[in-house]
Amino acid sequence: MRGTTVTPGTTPCRAPREGALPMHRLEVPMPNAMPFAIGTFDTIGPMSRADFPHRHTFWEIVHVTGGTGAHVVDLARWELAPPHLCVIAPGQVHHWEDVRRLDGSVVLFTDGFLRDHPGDRDLLRGLGERPWLTLDEAGHSGVTRLVAELADEYGRGARGFDSVLRALLHVLVVRASRMTAGAAPPPGGRPAPSAGPGRAGTVAAEFVRLIGGADPELWSVAACAGRIGVTAGYLTEAVKTATGRTPGELVRAARTHEAQRLLARTDMSVRQVAGRVGFSDPAYFCRFFRRETGVSPGDFRRGADAGGEIHHEHRIESIARPEPRA
Repeated sequence: MRGTTVTPGTTPCRAPREGALPMHRLEVPMPNAMPFAIGTFDTIGPMSRADFPHRHTFWEIVHVTGGTGAHVVDLARWELAPPHLCVIAPGQVHHWEDVRRLDGSVVLFTDGFLRDHPGDRDLLRGLGERPWLTLDEAGHSGVTRLVAELADEYGRGARGFDSVLRALLHVLVVRASRMTAGAAPPPGGRPAPSAGPGRAGTVAAEFVRLIGGADPELWSVAACAGRIGVTAGYLTEAVKTATGRTPGELVRAARTHEAQRLLARTDMSVRQVAGRVGFSDPAYFCRFFRRETGVSPGDFRRGADAGGEIHHEHRIESIARPEPRA
């Protein structure tokens, strides 16, 4: 899981900067060189249950069927009480903590793999904001069947299997998103800005995706407008129309959240964190952080080091249960 979609070993990850978080890329073997992989924790390998904080450039859906310990996603720690379904978005920080007998399946894919169903990106972003679902018996059965079909199709590699994989993944994403409808985000999480339909909604959704990628070079309206291919003025109006918030507000929230991740999950100094989120003056960063969160960076880190609360998700609706008809 450290390279890209080419033969393993040819494109290793860059070493992270001192104190920074490792970034894992998706590497799958030939001849199925598509940006998708599925397997168990054992077949995917030890990186699928890494016990150190890290990020991915790809999406990860985890179906946990057994084990003890905890899974830490961004600023929340979730106690294992399987079965669970978990979605980890590109750029999110996560690791497994004190796990024993961890069992289940892992589905890995890049943003580009969703080309047949681009709307799934928005659903996945919503799932990434509520990353830990505890499944009831019927829900567990439904997920198990879908994951088994994905694994079987991937293993066979028959003609047209890539389109079948995209279709099955689409069903899994849509049904998982139904489970979280109306659910509150976890304590300490960020509610995802909602983008409406139409061109403005599409532009706003892409803006939110770009600023959520932890790349300081994209934490500006001009840079994102250039990447999306619109004017800065149009981007500003589109974001305000679709989300009800200004681009500046969303950028501040993204920088704050990234600073919280780095303070909680790395040994970087406050000065280093300030630089990583685009502040050349640590004192100004401290004022910014206190204004946005209500606490100093040092106090926030000490609170994170203390462990904090273990968060639990309420048991959700079954993935197998049909939607009510109008």
